[in-house]
Amino acid sequence: MTPIRVLAVASEVYPIVKTGGLADVVGALPAALKQHGVTTRTLVPGYPDVLKALVSAETLLHRPEFYGGPIRVLGGTHDGLDLFALDAPHLYARPGNPYVGPDGRDWPDNGIRFAALSRMAAEIGQGAITSFVPDIVHAHDWQAGLAPALLHYAGQPRPGTVMTVHNLAYQGQFSPDMLAAFGLPGESYALHGVEYYGTISLLKAGLQFADRITTVSPTYAREIQSDEGGMGLGGLLRERADVLSGILNGIDISVWNPATDPDIAARFRAEQPAERAVNKAALQRRFGLDPAPDAMLLGVISRLSWQKGLDLLLENIPTLLGEGIQLALLGSGDRDLQDRYTALARDNPGRIAVVIGYDEALAHLIQAGADALAVPSRFEPCGLTQLCALRYGAVPVVANVGGLADTVLDFDEVAITGDAPTGVKFAPVTSDALAHGLRKANLLFNDKVTWRRLQQAGMATDVSWHNRAGRYAALYRELATMRR
Repeated sequence: MTPIRVLAVASEVYPIVKTGGLADVVGALPAALKQHGVTTRTLVPGYPDVLKALVSAETLLHRPEFYGGPIRVLGGTHDGLDLFALDAPHLYARPGNPYVGPDGRDWPDNGIRFAALSRMAAEIGQGAITSFVPDIVHAHDWQAGLAPALLHYAGQPRPGTVMTVHNLAYQGQFSPDMLAAFGLPGESYALHGVEYYGTISLLKAGLQFADRITTVSPTYAREIQSDEGGMGLGGLLRERADVLSGILNGIDISVWNPATDPDIAARFRAEQPAERAVNKAALQRRFGLDPAPDAMLLGVISRLSWQKGLDLLLENIPTLLGEGIQLALLGSGDRDLQDRYTALARDNPGRIAVVIGYDEALAHLIQAGADALAVPSRFEPCGLTQLCALRYGAVPVVANVGGLADTVLDFDEVAITGDAPTGVKFAPVTSDALAHGLRKANLLFNDKVTWRRLQQAGMATDVSWHNRAGRYAALYRELATMRR
């Protein structure tokens, strides 16, 4: 097996900095890749939390001037991850969210902040750190999208480049006046370049110039080639369909393991329903829900947004109440949705409960204690909560889109696939279809034998990174061989 060296480039990495699923993927994939002969170093911005987290940090590179100030590249480790941190205080020494200021608005210099990250990735790709010269530079989302473009214009020799889209909705759009600051030649501002409806799109830069494009599920890879799902980039993705593939995300099964999880009330395995019932009772107590073992408890762990379909679930509160279903929701996001869910919880004590915010330990308890987990997204590139739900025996009730379609098997599909069903899907993504899905789930829940089979099939599903990482390793090797 030929060893491969990969420089991953991303704006966040779990467990240090996380705003969404991107961090989980970037944090978990390197360990799985190691089993396939791939050595990964992950380049991330030197946010305060990153610099604090680095163990055995050493300065590998220093520049007195880099995008407006002095910088260092530090090498170190954290929790088994090998990291490069771009220590640029003038760009990253800011508290809180990595993308927005205290006022909730994007930092006005985000273009420069992430252009600097991509520029350093390109320089490392061309040998700036002699102890680690990568075969592949793997850019994640728009914040790293400039790296493949910069390497394209840098000429040969250069590493192969891979661009992964975790969510096409976030495109990194900036003024054309930024072209020179981004280090791009004038010719790049064109239809078959970085121009996007009168702006520069850093996501498009990566999609246009990367040697290979991946996204996080096969169905989403097809959806983004359509005019509707492509969000203005469908034409480009159709043109590049020969280098586009969908590789499902996995989860870290050492973190998400109900048999060893320290954050749940009782650890359990698939064959231990009594222990799982202990978690349901603990979840009901934690949320102030009625202690009703025979009522279906529906969990939600989500950003409260239009994309996630949480307005559709809101419209279905009468369905939940009419079916005797309890709701335990953990999430934050759109202020109007937060207020409306909070009001519903206040008006329906014991039946609906809401925690605004995010709490990792509570998310684990929801997965362990909820009977079902709702993911009614209008689009979902992959989704991670439904993978955790399968692992923990919370039956997923999901929209039939993107990675949800690829990871959950409904009864209606079993005759075709021959596999055991693991959840409930609904389509189209409407309030009425979701209502039908919820009623179907509750009907199945009240058939205890069938419900146990659903739970056990879900818990037997391979949601680990091992096989998915093998797909990435094969892609890297193919690309590295072509470039040698």
